[in-house]
Amino acid sequence: MAARFGRRLRRGVTTTAVAAAAIAALSASGGPGTIPPPAGGDQAADTTAQPKDDTAVSGDSSYHTDLPPLNAPDKPGTSIGLPANSPAEAGIPATVLDAYKRAEQTLAESKPGCNLPWQLLAAIGKVESGQARGGDVKADGTTITPILGPVLNGVGFANISDTDDGKYDSDPVHDRAVGPMQFIPSTWATWGQDGNGDQLKDPNNIYDAALASGMYLCSGDRDLSVTDGLHQAILGYNHSQDYLDKVLSWMEYYSNGAHEVPDGSGVLPTTPGPSDPSPNPGPNPTQSTPPTTKPKPPKGNPGGGSSGPDSGGSHPSEPSKPGDGDEPGGGSSTPPDDPAPPVVRHLVNAGQQLLSAVAGTLFGQHAVARAEDADGKPVSGVKVQFAIVGDTDATFTGGAAKITMTTGKDGTANAPAVQAGERTGGFTVRATVDTKGVSALDYAATVTPRQADVIARTDSTALTAVAGQEFAAPLGVKATLKGAAAPNVAATATMVTSDTDSTVPAKGPYFKDAAGNQVRELTDLKTGLGGVLLLPKIYADDTTGTFHLLIRTEGGGNLTVDLTVTAAEQ
Repeated sequence: MAARFGRRLRRGVTTTAVAAAAIAALSASGGPGTIPPPAGGDQAADTTAQPKDDTAVSGDSSYHTDLPPLNAPDKPGTSIGLPANSPAEAGIPATVLDAYKRAEQTLAESKPGCNLPWQLLAAIGKVESGQARGGDVKADGTTITPILGPVLNGVGFANISDTDDGKYDSDPVHDRAVGPMQFIPSTWATWGQDGNGDQLKDPNNIYDAALASGMYLCSGDRDLSVTDGLHQAILGYNHSQDYLDKVLSWMEYYSNGAHEVPDGSGVLPTTPGPSDPSPNPGPNPTQSTPPTTKPKPPKGNPGGGSSGPDSGGSHPSEPSKPGDGDEPGGGSSTPPDDPAPPVVRHLVNAGQQLLSAVAGTLFGQHAVARAEDADGKPVSGVKVQFAIVGDTDATFTGGAAKITMTTGKDGTANAPAVQAGERTGGFTVRATVDTKGVSALDYAATVTPRQADVIARTDSTALTAVAGQEFAAPLGVKATLKGAAAPNVAATATMVTSDTDSTVPAKGPYFKDAAGNQVRELTDLKTGLGGVLLLPKIYADDTTGTFHLLIRTEGGGNLTVDLTVTAAEQ
């Protein structure tokens, strides 16, 4: 079905027949709330179904109406590399693609039941902004030029009075959709996210916007692997049958295969969209442009006629004479040699100096290398290999330890995000090019331990024991970081003299080691799922009184628990 559907698509076709084909191919059922396909090819689609969310993200404003090309990408499932025969439209700018994939991974951890695919974010990003205008973004994901939708003043679109004092859209009277995923400010105030770890929530940043879009699509405990949930989520973005069809079409297209291209080189839409009143708003290296000048006539035939003896041109058998050429002044008509392409002579750091992440999380910073020639000018089209070097289990997203990226028109290549493993400590992200004499560029990277800032008991049962016996109630604690559960956090448990003295006493309650010996300090504990830690059994010796157990975690979490030992009955 997917292959047949792909062959039926045509660029610029927006008829109800295509809409019906899109729904038929991508819908397993017409569940409640789904906009059904039209009953016949000439009937208008039913657009009366309402999305579950009461406010569309973009205010139902303008969007690009391009459809995917007829031929599908030639490497199904791929997301890196530059397949030679793959359509240019299958290329997604590196930083934009990384933002979509990072959002997918984040939502897979925080909302696993949503089943958000990055291809859905890519489809929405394509329709809303042409993948941030072909990847016109900085290394941190912020758009170089603001992307603004039309003024939402009720003329042709919704009427939404200003809600942000012009902070995001520079309009103090009415709202406008903002950024590569086209959030209206009032919706951003609710759903805005920090997707790149810079402590900001910026709708103009593709990492922040992609994560916010994913959170919005997953709202209401939706399962996007179910047709009804998928359609309702998309309609919540923009309540339009045509919009739904466009997004579903691009989602399937990217699911059949997509590849990474340098930032700034993505295919620009041919239809108007946000801040784009006319097609093809600017130059695009991936789009072919018809020549604007006539080709020069053949050598020795400036009149363009036949080369026969009556044509006035030189006969093929006659040698060229000085001055016969078409250059001014009678010079030779042999075209000069093309200038040699620039050669990379340096790799310089165009991004962060130090990369850091907590174990098990994505690094918020990227390694960004710029290729320069001998004069310090950027060199595009250079293949830069990024490799993770050192004693670490960190990898690039996707699991690779090495990956090759190509520099864009600004000479920069962005390494994918690095996924930290559980092994803490330092390692290196190294950028190299296959050009003799160009030194490697190293980025220092550090994985820090998982942390918890609060640790608390899981119940309030008093911990008491009779001298010479074990404590009947188990001791469980839960670690959190900024209110969220903190699993896999290192912890210690130490019997201490008092709340203010951490000296380990020689007598009192104790644990047992593997050999059954008394120990009063455990240093190799780690919280489990949900941040919960269940301590080993605690025993009482023959010393009575109130004692103290101090539990500490990486990140500053600490808890003192009182242990009471009473005398045995006589």
